[in-house]
Amino acid sequence: MKHSLQLKLGQHLTLTPQLQQSIRLLQLSTLELNQELEQMLQDNPLLEREEEDEASYATAEAPAHTAEAEAQSTETALPDHTDSEPVTALDDSDWNDYSVASGDDEDNDYTQGSISGATLREHLLNQLIVSPLTLRDRTLVAALIDDLDDSGFLTQPLEDITASLQTELEELEPEELETALKHLQNMDPTGVGARNLAECLTLQLRALPVDTPARDAAMRLTTHYLDLLAARDVGKLKKMLGIDDAALRTARALILSLNPRPGAAFGADDTHYVIPDVYVRKVKGMWIASLNADAMPKLRVNRVYADILARHRESGGSQLASQLQEARWLIKNVQQRFDTILRVSQAIVDRQKQFFEHGEVAMRPLVLREIADAVELHESTISRVTTQKYMMTPRGLYELKYFFGSHVSTDSGGACSSTAIRALIKQLVAAESAKKPLSDGQLAEVLGQQGIVVARRTVAKYRESLQIPPANMRRAL
Repeated sequence: MKHSLQLKLGQHLTLTPQLQQSIRLLQLSTLELNQELEQMLQDNPLLEREEEDEASYATAEAPAHTAEAEAQSTETALPDHTDSEPVTALDDSDWNDYSVASGDDEDNDYTQGSISGATLREHLLNQLIVSPLTLRDRTLVAALIDDLDDSGFLTQPLEDITASLQTELEELEPEELETALKHLQNMDPTGVGARNLAECLTLQLRALPVDTPARDAAMRLTTHYLDLLAARDVGKLKKMLGIDDAALRTARALILSLNPRPGAAFGADDTHYVIPDVYVRKVKGMWIASLNADAMPKLRVNRVYADILARHRESGGSQLASQLQEARWLIKNVQQRFDTILRVSQAIVDRQKQFFEHGEVAMRPLVLREIADAVELHESTISRVTTQKYMMTPRGLYELKYFFGSHVSTDSGGACSSTAIRALIKQLVAAESAKKPLSDGQLAEVLGQQGIVVARRTVAKYRESLQIPPANMRRAL
């Protein structure tokens, strides 16, 4: 075989580091972007925020205007969390004498709950500390508390818990754990320690005064006929319980007043704030999208380091030169990210004007290809731009993806957005008779009378996406 050199011409696409960074920044949410920038600010000394130096300059040079500027910034910025005293968690060392060692370090991570800063576990252990139980009973109740979920339900069968405690406690009888469960179920909140929903509701009903109207009927419902009550089988319930319609309605109202998740009020309530990327306002009859200035990081190259690098360019400093180039790329890519978000947002606003004027029922069908053609970008880029990016409008806060939806044909030959159909279904259900709720077929007929051709199974799919129960579940007793 003879070896030879050959020259071939070809084309291929190469993603440069700058382009890779641009794509990555584009798909990040505002929160993720700020986290990414914080890391880059720590790693690159040639990159800095503008507002830090400007704030210090304003403080030193123009103190008379600082108070006014701070007042204006306070009106537009998100509210800061107020300082509060740290919550003192229950020290597990208090339980070293009689607690069952779990070996789980996560139990020590207490966060501030919605009730007195205590988690459900802390709340129950505090009651157990002051209880008159023996050391062995406290140990068993503490073991049961460790097996509760966030709603206050016991997640494991007593047989499994007994088997796991055999190594810790000698001669443990199943009756002892049953007794410990009774002690737990007598603690606050009422209904904690239940093994299912029926037991949870029954425990709460049992704690009510004996003369509570319909208490006995409600206890029979939760103990034996909860499935029939959920299915709203009125005739069978009245026959089983031997009561009339009025008594059944009273018993059902009493059950609905109970708490199906007694431990949920003690869980850590982590609030996640969404910062809008774009604001939409009506200016002189036109709907205009504008960037949220508070969400835009203001970055620049550190002038001091840049000047030092310029003076000593010939003596080396390739590392600083590389960091300078990275800083410039980042600033450009961040600006390009927000420019792209604004262009896409304005294109969406231009095509969904009727939504801003009249609401969801006026939403028109929209696909990624239409916006991609309008702003001359690829569909994949539009998908990245509209993911986890939010638009604040006079009608509320929406993710950009919300404005896209498939179309359904109408009798007139046009198309209706699936979002508009969902809004119509919601309106029809809200206006229906509680005695005779509309079935999926009837909803499809009503939509057909309005010129929207949609099948019954499609109506069922949209109804389920709205978390609206079927007709038999919506029927009033």
